[in-house]
Amino acid sequence: MKIIVPMAGRGSRLRPHSLTVPKPLIPVAGQPIVHRLVKDIVKVLNQPIEEIAFVLGDPAWFGDDVVSSLEDLAKSLGAKASIYRQDQPLGTGHAIMCAKESLSGPAVIAYADTLIRANFNLDPDADAVIWVKQVDKPEAYGVVKLNDNKEIVELVEKPEQFVSDLAVIGIYYFKEVSILKDELQKVLDNNIINGGEYQINDGIKGMMANNKIFKTGEVSEWMDCGNKAVTLETNQRMLGFLQADGDEQLIASTIKNDNSTIIEPCYIGENVMLKNATVGPNVSIGNNCVIENSTVKNSLIQNETTIKNANLDEAMIGNHVKYDGKFTKISIGDYSVLE
Repeated sequence: MKIIVPMAGRGSRLRPHSLTVPKPLIPVAGQPIVHRLVKDIVKVLNQPIEEIAFVLGDPAWFGDDVVSSLEDLAKSLGAKASIYRQDQPLGTGHAIMCAKESLSGPAVIAYADTLIRANFNLDPDADAVIWVKQVDKPEAYGVVKLNDNKEIVELVEKPEQFVSDLAVIGIYYFKEVSILKDELQKVLDNNIINGGEYQINDGIKGMMANNKIFKTGEVSEWMDCGNKAVTLETNQRMLGFLQADGDEQLIASTIKNDNSTIIEPCYIGENVMLKNATVGPNVSIGNNCVIENSTVKNSLIQNETTIKNANLDEAMIGNHVKYDGKFTKISIGDYSVLE
């Protein structure tokens, strides 16, 4: 089994945080989004993974440190890492084809801006599986249309009339992914463009036209990381799941607690100093941070940051930040937001 992960986009909806860190590498509950996604997929598949192929953007943006972290991730899962580049943002179908040397055999394709919780077995009779989540407002999503045999016969984008309430979440399984590769090559050769881009859906439609059987795999939780508000909500939900699972140590043994209170669930990284602070619930704090004379809840703070004299709720703060709630002199860069 292989996993193909297109992650070339910078994530403009998550600015300013994605100006210095690519969105898939922003941590949620202490781990980068893409790391959690790949690990969750491996857990669902419950079978050996031979290769994880990552499709990255500009090397100036996705540099050697990013490549190294992804290679370490693949190695930790017993897989080979393959790194490909998408030099132009030409769509999902184009991104997948940038990894065409890896497009053979059974494979999962997953876009790295979402997190899941799921527990199901892949249907052995299916040529492909599209992972879906039941939603309340299907008109806001791309959904699948099913026949009487519960097979997917059509993909419908933001239907004006009810088609189904099963939204496509951006994760796909192909029993033989080279068939998708062949269909996407036709899309590229014939310059089939939708929304100004080459889309995976047009390759899937080609497979359906050749009577390939598509089934659904329904996830129990689908958590977006598209913008600040939903990323904070995802961080909160993920902390709750991780606390219930009990599989990860969420609070490092190296923290220094000086007259401070931790209200779980929280993730607190290595060498964090808490002094006269109340932290939690639903807070993630990265390594080497200082929280002093402050109250922090429902927030996400990355690494090497110092927070003093603050009362934070629903805050998202990046790396190497120095914030004093009693500030009179400030230096704020582009795209910063203070509310």
